Amino acid sequence: MERFLVEGGARLHGEVEVSGAKNAALKLIAASLLAPGKTTLRDVPRIKDVHTMLAVLDGLGTETSFSGHTLEIDASEIDSFTAPYELVRQMRASIVVLGPLVARFGEAEVSAPGGCNLGLRKFNFHLDGLRALGTDVELDHGFIKATAPGGLKGAEVNFEYPSVTATENVMMAAVLADGITVIENGAREPEVVDLAEFLNTMGASISGVGTGRIVIEGTDELRPVEWSVMPDRVEAGTFIMATTATGGDVEIRKARPEHLKMELEKLREMGVEITELAGSRGGLRVRVDDPADLVGVDVSTLPFPGFATDLQAQMMVALTQATGAGIITENVYENRLQVAEELNRMNAGIDLFGGHRALVKGPRDLSGTIVQAPDLRGGAALVLAGLVAEGTTIVDGARHILRGYEDFEEKLSGLGATVAFETGSPVAS
Repeated sequence: MERFLVEGGARLHGEVEVSGAKNAALKLIAASLLAPGKTTLRDVPRIKDVHTMLAVLDGLGTETSFSGHTLEIDASEIDSFTAPYELVRQMRASIVVLGPLVARFGEAEVSAPGGCNLGLRKFNFHLDGLRALGTDVELDHGFIKATAPGGLKGAEVNFEYPSVTATENVMMAAVLADGITVIENGAREPEVVDLAEFLNTMGASISGVGTGRIVIEGTDELRPVEWSVMPDRVEAGTFIMATTATGGDVEIRKARPEHLKMELEKLREMGVEITELAGSRGGLRVRVDDPADLVGVDVSTLPFPGFATDLQAQMMVALTQATGAGIITENVYENRLQVAEELNRMNAGIDLFGGHRALVKGPRDLSGTIVQAPDLRGGAALVLAGLVAEGTTIVDGARHILRGYEDFEEKLSGLGATVAFETGSPVAS
């Protein structure tokens, strides 16, 4: 059993640097399959999800080398088109190899995805989008089998919902399709923009990214390039929320304010002092003298540029320390409020109603206890709760957190927190 041990009571001070973005790196790794030759990615986070994606690529026959934060992927030769169940079940993002494989080789077989238990998160958007481009797709005993014997053809793809991974999957397929593809109601997240810019550097022709209408003009081939992964906006937001909840003064280097507009607006509404930093690394300085001086706010999660669902649980912890009430409405994943049950074991006093709303009233004196990380972001939120709780908090299920945060305990410890990572026998709760 992997777990975090957190001692409460410390205010955070100092400087922390944000790693490369998990949700960007995974898609860039998949996109490397589109070009024969060696792609070099820099600022790649050394996290569990990246290693899982590399295992998927290794299974396909690519050659990978990961040194420090530099990753080299040679996709000259592919000897398999199957992403196996034991890997894909660990991480839903593995499904994004589907588009690149079909585009370049005309076939792919991917296990139906697994990952965090956040609800249905249907993958039909991926399949319908690929079908629109001329892919034959069938589900067979838990596997998605896709073939395009006649090659992909440009088409109009209309998404019922702006799914990030579906947008990325279709975009990666369309860059090698014959003709023009138009994605309507595509995702606008910064990671989608980063992927499109990467693909354009490889020789693709994509316009309209960052809007709901993305236009892709297909090309015959792409070339491998060097690219630096964008900073992780969710990691940056997590450290902002940690500073908000504990109080303190922290500089979060490489955080990009344009990627956190709604989150920063809500935090400033609470009373958090946030200033932008100059210099080559840029970033944000977050200062809170006393969290009890902050006021509660209402938050509704939405696709970008709305409040990120990946920062909802961390915001919930911050609201437990502010004065007054705030309502969190989760509009993206139906199971994401389950972290509230674990926070209530720590005396958070959160009321759930309507299936997707949480009423948070503060300030609350949280108590350290044993809690279980329900998913990646919920697990990180429980560590944040441990920072403000009295006594020791044990966060079991740390494997979820390791999927998306690099050196999480070391970075928090560098800011004055007392956090340790342990492996051992399960702790009875």
